[in-house]
Amino acid sequence: MHLSIWTHQTNLGLADVDVTLVVEFLKGHLPQCNCETSACNPACVRAALAHPLVVLREAGAIRPKPRDETTVGEELRRYDQYMTQVRGLAPKTREGALRLIGALLRKHFGDGDIQFEVLTAEHVRHFFALQAKNYSTPSSQGAVVAYLRGYFRWRASLSDRTHALVGALAYPANWQLASLPKSLEPAEVEQLEADLGQSGPSTLRADAIASCPLDQGLRSSEIAHLNLDDIDWEGGTITLRRTKGRREDVMPLPEATGRAIALYLRGERPKPQHQMVFARHMTPRERPIGPDLVRKTIRQAYARADLAHTRSHLLRHTMASRLLTGGSSLKEVANMLRHRSLNTTLIYAKLDGSRLVEMALPWPGTSAAATGRLS
Repeated sequence: MHLSIWTHQTNLGLADVDVTLVVEFLKGHLPQCNCETSACNPACVRAALAHPLVVLREAGAIRPKPRDETTVGEELRRYDQYMTQVRGLAPKTREGALRLIGALLRKHFGDGDIQFEVLTAEHVRHFFALQAKNYSTPSSQGAVVAYLRGYFRWRASLSDRTHALVGALAYPANWQLASLPKSLEPAEVEQLEADLGQSGPSTLRADAIASCPLDQGLRSSEIAHLNLDDIDWEGGTITLRRTKGRREDVMPLPEATGRAIALYLRGERPKPQHQMVFARHMTPRERPIGPDLVRKTIRQAYARADLAHTRSHLLRHTMASRLLTGGSSLKEVANMLRHRSLNTTLIYAKLDGSRLVEMALPWPGTSAAATGRLS
């Protein structure tokens, strides 16, 4: 490893490795590197170093990640505890909220005390305007508003005067049913399925992961959290325990998906200590995969099939479209997608072309319209 060569040259040991040292290596050493290695691209080296740092830190070989002892750091830990224990928010949601709120507090208070009496609605609106440039869709901008409002409501419950800050931002207009849900065309589905089963590293895992949303409509987080004990091979069912709706759902296991998972379990899965279906193929193998690896695997499956797509959720939309094309009702599609409300599934009605034709009224002045008046 390039970092180990550099630490050896500078008489540094493993105990000296931490985030600060890695930053010094990336910004100070790489620009003027003369080491006998081709790994001098900062972006590639930075990505390669992120994983070993986690492994070494968990093994206790290097110092733990430094704790933010500032007033803002303590504030964020308290709010994270509230989001976890009271609101039950998912880790990704909490991570996004803490990153945004931390940026707001550090912008106005730095490392000093947090004084809400000097924070005005205009400050919050200006901060949102700056952040909105990083978000391209109304839904993602709405998440920013939700993060800020949630934090100010929490502070209001602690007797801080932040009620005016809660109302400082309005949710951007977001017409959820205005656009068509994007899905793969039938030819693209055939192209993707034809590429499955090819030989290569981790291809059995990739085939099984891609089959879960395409044939069963599973979300990335649900795929990552599948447990071996959740699969009833004899009954042909699979139990989803960590779903978006925070409930358990028993779903039929399609034959194609079951076959792909079985091939992976027999032919490619390592033997880690955990019971998760999908395992890491690189150190640390003891840790299950996460939703990010699921999304990355599906993106790589698109690339192998020469498809210009990147979103893993596209396969879930594709499954819904295929069900409608096959004659399933919206209620049946809602059950398969596990939507709590049928209104969430209504957007797929735009894809049901055959039934939309039946509902279309004749154009005024046509023979069909004239016949209708005479009858």
